[in-house]
Amino acid sequence: MKQESRAVRIDAWLWSIRIYKTRSAATTACRAGHVRLNDKPAKAAQIVVPGDTIRVRQSGFDRILEVTAVIAKRVGADIAARCYVDHTPVRPKEVIPQVPVRDRGAGRPTKKDRREMERLRDNFR
Repeated sequence: MKQESRAVRIDAWLWSIRIYKTRSAATTACRAGHVRLNDKPAKAAQIVVPGDTIRVRQSGFDRILEVTAVIAKRVGADIAARCYVDHTPVRPKEVIPQVPVRDRGAGRPTKKDRREMERLRDNFR
């Protein structure tokens, strides 16, 4: 098998491993600068080979993928997962401040209650 037959465009590879739902979405992400190949901005037609590192920006976070196999057709999720190694760091859990809950029917908060709620809210900012 020649090396050329194993070469696949980056947009087709991202679509085939199910990072993007459509190939045109993968192409658009490349044009917008959300995809980097070996720490350089990637064009949609760039070729991917095993060993390449791809950084994809999704939902404000970067996914770091190492190419282990090259596929050009969309396959099942279990087969697609074998085509890359995910080096993405664990996302920090979002801290949701607790909102003070008052008993139902307790009436309006007093000035003291309001100050305690504000103090509690300020500690989580």
